[in-house]
Formats: sequence, C-alpha cells, structure tokens
Amino acid sequence: MKLSLSRPLAFLDLETTGINISTDRIVEIAIVKIGVDGTKQVKRKLINPQMPIPAGATEVHGITDDMVKDAPTFKQVANEIKQFIEGCDLGGYNSNRFDIPMLIEEFLRAGIDFSVDGKKFVDVQKVFHLMEQRTLSAAYKFYCNKSLDGAHSAEIDATATWEVLEAQIERYPQIGDTVESIVKFTGEDDIVDFARRFIKDKGVEIFNFGKHKGKPVVQVLKEEPQYYDWMMKGDFPMNTKQKLTEILNRTLVKK
Repeated sequence: MKLSLSRPLAFLDLETTGINISTDRIVEIAIVKIGVDGTKQVKRKLINPQMPIPAGATEVHGITDDMVKDAPTFKQVANEIKQFIEGCDLGGYNSNRFDIPMLIEEFLRAGIDFSVDGKKFVDVQKVFHLMEQRTLSAAYKFYCNKSLDGAHSAEIDATATWEVLEAQIERYPQIGDTVESIVKFTGEDDIVDFARRFIKDKGVEIFNFGKHKGKPVVQVLKEEPQYYDWMMKGDFPMNTKQKLTEILNRTLVKK
C-alpha cells in the first residue's frame, strides 16, 4: 500500500541551536516535498542563526559557527521556503512538537505571514510511538531494514521519515493511506498553538497550564483581562501570543 495524497506533503527536518522554541534558532532546514503523483523535490539550506551555536548542539548535528557564518539568515530565505511549502500538508518526525512550531516562530520573527489553517500535520513519531515506541534510527531499521547513516543531517532525516511513513502504511492498514486518516489515527488534528498552552475541549479553546488550566480562554479574558497582558509580556512563543490575540479579537467582535 502506498501513501495516497490529495495534495503535496512536505516532510520537514530542522537542526537548531537548541530546543527552546522561543529563544533558539534554525541552523539547517531540509524539506522533502512529495507530490500527489509520488514525485520528490528536495530543498536544503544552511541558515545563519545570528547567534553562537552551543557546543552541545554542534555535537548533535555537526554544524559549527564557521559553517554558517556566510549562510543566509532565515529572514533572507523565508519567502523562498514559504513558497516551496505553500499548499502542502506538513510532516516530520516529532514535527508537531518541535520542527513545525520552530518554523512558525521563525516565520513570525521574519515578519512573514504563514498560515497553517487547513493544513494537516503528519507526525511519523506519533504513529511509531503508538505502535512500537522507538527512535528515528530504530524506526528506520525496524520499518525499512536499513541503517540510518548520517543521522542528524537534516535532509537524510527528512527523507528517512518519509520512507518510514511509507513502510508504516504498508505495515498498519488500520492507519489508512491518506493524510486525513493518519492524522485522525494519531489524534493531533485540532491544534490551537504548537506549544500546547491552549487545547480544545469539545471545540472550545481552554488553558492547558497554570492557575486557569481547564478554563475556557474566552472566559478568563473576560473575567481577568490583565491575564492577556501578562502573557503577552511573558516568555511565551510568538505563536502562542498570536493565537491568544486571535481569540481576544474574536471575543471583542462578538461583544
């Protein structure tokens, strides 16, 4: 069974200065775009993060300050990346928790309006963890019977992720062969903000942290409007602040 696509699916893999969505930056991006006819296009770029790359991060992905000193900044390539993935659903390995949120933050910092409305997010790790509980290298060996040489090279990881999903479709007929069926299986279709500060309960956005956890966001904004200001001044990802503002504006319109 092969993956059946109604529109292109772009697999993302990022190498970064660290894992903090708010403060860390991309140093390498690779996108493997699979067309509805199965054709593959690859875009890979080193990115100057405009900050030092910590030694610990370099130990993971092998990218040094010297390697990116002449590379473009994310802002310089943001439009090119946006155009490449426009009209695509997005996939990756742990991408719903890291790669996509990080990419969205970089777009916001660059002042680029990149809407994820209507897009589906296929996280291959989610399928893997629900079925087998392993790492990407182990997943590649388990599903594809090949060793993942060059792990933590963004293009190699993104390509391996696509191959793993193809093998998962073959192995698990119950997940289906469409983006919609896989997203339904993994249960992560209705994302509010990628940091999961808000989630939906029966279609209503509620807080997923702090003293208001479990309360509708609209209710808190009405009863405690200063909480909006506190969050906007706090160390929250820009995507979280953006969604909070959207909810506030929607609330004001309904008044």
